[in-house]
Amino acid sequence: MTFMSRFADEALGVLRIVAGLLFMQHGVQKLFGWLGGFGGTPGGTAELFSLMGLAGVLETFGGLLIVLGLLTRPVAFILAGEMVVAYFMAHLRNGFFPIQNGGEPAVLYCFIYLALLANGPGAFSIDRAMNREPAAVRSATEGVH
Repeated sequence: MTFMSRFADEALGVLRIVAGLLFMQHGVQKLFGWLGGFGGTPGGTAELFSLMGLAGVLETFGGLLIVLGLLTRPVAFILAGEMVVAYFMAHLRNGFFPIQNGGEPAVLYCFIYLALLANGPGAFSIDRAMNREPAAVRSATEGVH
């Protein structure tokens, strides 16, 4: 085990929290018009009963659950799916490559959520505190190099 690998669980927890906080910003723009508003219109919001309204709900409240580390795996699955839909519906029509179509955030969020789905919430999570997720298991044969 390398020195830094001792902190893998904590790093995953910090990644989860930061990604969730950043993701929530997209949602509060759509739902509440905060942080510049939706669509670049100060105070502008998405229609609640629309695809953008649904995206705002998922991003705001799903992002909050990710930050808290509560129901992390099922929420991460749903949010990864949302990002796939967002990429194909909103970005792909503007070019194939994410750098061309503005889809880099959707791709990154998708893969972060897939990593959380596969690895669990990491440290600092309610799931861990409630024993829904075991702490990372380290083999007794692993040593410090």
